[in-house]
Amino acid sequence: MSAERIEQFKKMSEADPSNEIGHFSLGREYHALGQFDLAAQSLKRVIELNPNISKAYQLLGSALIKLGQRDEAISTLTTGVKTADSRGEVPPRNEMVQMLKDLGAPVPELAAKAVQAEAAGEGQVHCKRCGRVQPRLPKPPFSNAFGKEIYENICPSCWREAIGLGTKVINELRLPMSDPQANKIWDQHIREFLNLEPA
Repeated sequence: MSAERIEQFKKMSEADPSNEIGHFSLGREYHALGQFDLAAQSLKRVIELNPNISKAYQLLGSALIKLGQRDEAISTLTTGVKTADSRGEVPPRNEMVQMLKDLGAPVPELAAKAVQAEAAGEGQVHCKRCGRVQPRLPKPPFSNAFGKEIYENICPSCWREAIGLGTKVINELRLPMSDPQANKIWDQHIREFLNLEPA
């Protein structure tokens, strides 16, 4: 399936060189297959197009480490930590901080201090995307297990952002949502954006 996806995402990124989602999807698939040189090329293009995608820095940093390009990896991860920190994206920030520590590199000063494990009260959720305790969604957005997972882990503000991304994913990847495979691709992007574990 990965080979099919790679062909699909290659066509998209070639047809529209400014399609950041196509390039990101392609880079992620290459990374998963261990083709780190190709992954790095795609992920660098993503950052050129949109320097706010924290996950692109994380995957690019990982690919550069695998390629033995330590200095570039440190530079990429340092920028990635600052980007994720400024956007309140705690899990990718923490992953990149750990990668820098593993490389013996300095960690940049963080503006958003690590959130203490604050307990969510009645009608609240400790959001996995922004890392803050926020009001809960009024109800699960879907009637399946994924909807329940979002309801239990994501705040309304982050969910609104995810819906915006989801629309972009459908449009830019031209996903026919009647196709179960298209639904899986959509879910994967949303899970990644919301810092939820892969299904």
